[in-house]
Amino acid sequence: MPTRWFRWLVSTMGIVLVAGLTAGPAHAQDPLDRFYQQRLDWQPCHDGTLDAAGASCAGVLVPLNYSHPDGRTLTIAISRIAATDPARRRGVLLSNPGGPGGAGLQTMATVQKGMTPDVRAQYDLIGMDPRGIGRSNAVHCAIPLPTMLFSSGFDVFGYARDTGLAAVLAASCLVGDIDKLRNITTRNTARDMDVIRAALGVQQISYYGASYGTYLGAVYTQMFPSRTDRMVLDSAVDPDRYWVGMYQDMGPINEYALDDWAAWAARHDDQYHFGATPQQVRAFVEDMIHRAAAHPVISLGSGYLVDEHTVPIMLLALLSNPKMNAGLADVVRLLSDGVDGKPLDVSKLKSKISGAAPEAAGMAAVMCGDRAAPRNPAWYYRNIEAARPTQPVFGAFANNITACAYWPDPLEPATQVHNATPALILAVVHDTRTAYPEGVALHRDLSASRLVTLADTRIHGSFRPGLSPCVNDSVNTYLATGALPATDVTCEPDPEFFPN
Repeated sequence: MPTRWFRWLVSTMGIVLVAGLTAGPAHAQDPLDRFYQQRLDWQPCHDGTLDAAGASCAGVLVPLNYSHPDGRTLTIAISRIAATDPARRRGVLLSNPGGPGGAGLQTMATVQKGMTPDVRAQYDLIGMDPRGIGRSNAVHCAIPLPTMLFSSGFDVFGYARDTGLAAVLAASCLVGDIDKLRNITTRNTARDMDVIRAALGVQQISYYGASYGTYLGAVYTQMFPSRTDRMVLDSAVDPDRYWVGMYQDMGPINEYALDDWAAWAARHDDQYHFGATPQQVRAFVEDMIHRAAAHPVISLGSGYLVDEHTVPIMLLALLSNPKMNAGLADVVRLLSDGVDGKPLDVSKLKSKISGAAPEAAGMAAVMCGDRAAPRNPAWYYRNIEAARPTQPVFGAFANNITACAYWPDPLEPATQVHNATPALILAVVHDTRTAYPEGVALHRDLSASRLVTLADTRIHGSFRPGLSPCVNDSVNTYLATGALPATDVTCEPDPEFFPN
């Protein structure tokens, strides 16, 4: 009997020992726990816009590289405009304004203007400078170009200049902190969003993203489907065409937009003198670009260049909203006078197009780090030449080479977005930045989504005060109640929104 008991004891101890060896410590700590369990220290934002909105700001610690959470860290700057009724608060509404590379700390101070009191009562509104941008450990390039986007000009010599410039810009970015630069990606920003979610003490997040922000939101739904609540994706990007195809899609729609603006300018020929018909106005603009090629303007003090490579980008910057029609007319007059040899007020020019695109460093880091671009310069030039007949102003921009052609391959594959996460997708028929078919494609990729189409409008971003009560009602109803429209919806703009 003692022998049998001894054998049983030894056997049992062996089982326990093996179980202990295979299971590991009962309370092994996940290396990400210190990020997910952090407590935030809310402070004044020291920003006029945010202070006026009653916001507070905090820093959220995240890993530089989520594969090595014990390594370097970044601090993501976020802002919070508290829900107006704490008793009804249901959660947080994160945001991203687009870009890629756009700073978003102030985003909700603007977006809240389209929200109903019922929505404002329920959500803390959260702005964010994504990693590598603004207050969130911004990346920099040795050459501080205001943009990484240019038009290639009119011939192979102009394209050769841009090819060289793209290579130099890439080298100037990669010569610095390359480890940090290569980890400034959409997938990592989505991971940051989930850390922010946990640090804010909620199980799910709601979200408003515009333009590139719709891609970020879609990536989050793919990576963290159980953590998503009410998602509003405004001016949506097709994940399969991000980012090279997205820019190619801008060519045709901005040719349309230029014609639309030209019709407005022709009605005001007594003021601007570009021409009495839309055709005459377009001819004036195209001739002005050719004059800029022959007589470029270089501002040595500001490093500002006005030539055939930059003028189309300045035009595109102001075609995204008809309320900027007069501002675009002023820019065309400034540019035309400048290339004719008259004094050019560079400060005035910059003030009218400032903020049109994120800085080169942040945009390059995100785009080039997300998805590899074609390497062969000949590929781009073939596309440029094919586009010229139908896209005389914007084809050489939409198909041009960028620094991404000279960037290292991304650290991760691009995210394939296909899921059934509910979302409200907003798309504009004549959107100048994210062409309408892109929103339709994202609607297919998010199979449980609803699509709200804004018809007959040249604008980028449809959720805004005064533009379309139909769009705004769809967004506010969804955020307030969680109810998506029963079917896809087509909305009309308010005629009063547009300038005469």
